[in-house]
Amino acid sequence: MPRRFLLGFALALLHLPSRGAEADLTAARALLAARRPAEAQAAFERLHAADPANAEVNHTLGQLANRRGDPAQAIPYFTAAATAEPHAGRHQQGLGDAYGRQAERAGIFGGLGLARKCVAAYERAVALEPANVEFRLSLLEFYRLAPALVGGGTAKAQAQVDAIRALDPVRGRIAAATLLAGEKRTTEAFAEFAAALQAQPDDVVALYQLGRLAALTGAELDRGAAALGRYLELPEVMLPQAPGHASGHWRLGQVRERQGDREGARAALEAALRLEPGFKPAAEALRRLR
Repeated sequence: MPRRFLLGFALALLHLPSRGAEADLTAARALLAARRPAEAQAAFERLHAADPANAEVNHTLGQLANRRGDPAQAIPYFTAAATAEPHAGRHQQGLGDAYGRQAERAGIFGGLGLARKCVAAYERAVALEPANVEFRLSLLEFYRLAPALVGGGTAKAQAQVDAIRALDPVRGRIAAATLLAGEKRTTEAFAEFAAALQAQPDDVVALYQLGRLAALTGAELDRGAAALGRYLELPEVMLPQAPGHASGHWRLGQVRERQGDREGARAALEAALRLEPGFKPAAEALRRLR
């Protein structure tokens, strides 16, 4: 559905006399789909004021807070969503993302407790929905990065790779590539991503993660730019491992900067900020370029 239509539909609903919570929720969803985060935020906040226990409203406000880099605000929303829907893994996934971001900022001592909360939330998400590959990918990312002191470890990470491969062979290659990248086996990681994309050329997670690896390592920059370019042509999905077009433009900006293309990098970062004006990583990268 065209974004312009979605936005017009949402604004029309919002300016009609109140037709009840369901109509208001439909309008708020349309604003979110039209990538109007500030207006969507206001619409969902109004819904939250009317129904503070609504799981979808709390989850969406948590997602919006995570996207703009505000995990402290995200945590109470996801907690409320999990209380309302205790058997839904997505709320635990959101909590894990928020605690993880907080842990990164808290320093060594403050971060330990937050990291344990992060992994507990991810593990709970997987326990609730064992066949959900996205939840397992998040748990894999934690295990491979975190020290044993807070529950990380290579053996645990490999176990997730094996479980994902059993559920979905293509995603299993992506999981294996992620683990290889963390072990600095960059050439092997790119080979796994390439094999995944040969099997499913438009797999958004493989496209984004290949581009991310190029951005972080400076290797295979042309391949990374091509993958991110295709990622940005496809419909947006919001997954932890493929976190939307604003992130895609940000990673493309990093690749362009590594290629020595400052104008291309600036254009990509500005595109990210047009989509998500509060997207801090892109704003910080753009400030460094100026």
